[in-house]
Amino acid sequence: MNAETPISSRDAAVALLEWYREAGIDVLLGEPARDRFAETAAEGAARRAAASGGAARAQPAQRSEGPARPEPPPPPPPAPSAEGASSFPSVRVAVPDDIAVADARERARSAATLDELRAALEDFDGCNLRITAKTTVFGDGPQSAELMFVGEAPGRDEDIAGVPFVGRSGQLLNRMLEAIGLEREAVRVTNTVPWRPPGNRPPTPAETQICLPFVQRQIELVRPKILVCLGSPSAKAILGSSEGIMRIRGRWTEYAFGLEAGQTIAATAMLHPAYLLRQPAQKKLAWRDLLGLKARLSD
Repeated sequence: MNAETPISSRDAAVALLEWYREAGIDVLLGEPARDRFAETAAEGAARRAAASGGAARAQPAQRSEGPARPEPPPPPPPAPSAEGASSFPSVRVAVPDDIAVADARERARSAATLDELRAALEDFDGCNLRITAKTTVFGDGPQSAELMFVGEAPGRDEDIAGVPFVGRSGQLLNRMLEAIGLEREAVRVTNTVPWRPPGNRPPTPAETQICLPFVQRQIELVRPKILVCLGSPSAKAILGSSEGIMRIRGRWTEYAFGLEAGQTIAATAMLHPAYLLRQPAQKKLAWRDLLGLKARLSD
């Protein structure tokens, strides 16, 4: 029986980093690390010095002609250095509340162009998701596109590239568009949440509500002919639907961004490409929805 090959320290470190990456831990938030061993050694030395001073005071005092002089107090233990004290994140952690939502609405409303909206979003610090995300994934595509897709949140590939729908689900979306004679460069794509949640978890309802004014303003500035929500979370946030995606997919409704005439957009919901990658058998439903989308664009 052959003995198992020992794992080197380098292989163990690489395996640990790979596990961190799969778990979504791909960013360090701390400053310089604290040397706990050095702090413990310094504290132990201080205690030993204090103990030896007490033992010396406990010995019989030698006779002297003058009065006894008091012993100096033992030195206090060394305080943690400024470098060690700053090892914890110093960024301000935002609290999702009505104030953050109101701030997001005000910033989004004041943007007159997509460039101004992007700048306002990148300057917005009212959502905790931006603390762990690498980039702000705003949107991609023509500023006056006739067709606009809205997903849920960026994934790992999108967080690295800073562009929505560039991973496996984005590649599938490109092939779906090609199947009905459309190119990716001709459509606008974005998400309800512009920052990747840690570990690719779903955004919380509070996080979605905070970011919603920015995507709503983006839809208003683009004013596409057709708006498509990809997946149930996007449909619930944008269209206010309370039903599941299987019930609302393929149905047509109106998305209103104002009260005046002409401030409505034809809207529908489709299965998210990420769901189709997990459930390939449902691509037949997506194909029906794509044919309906093609017919609607031809009207």
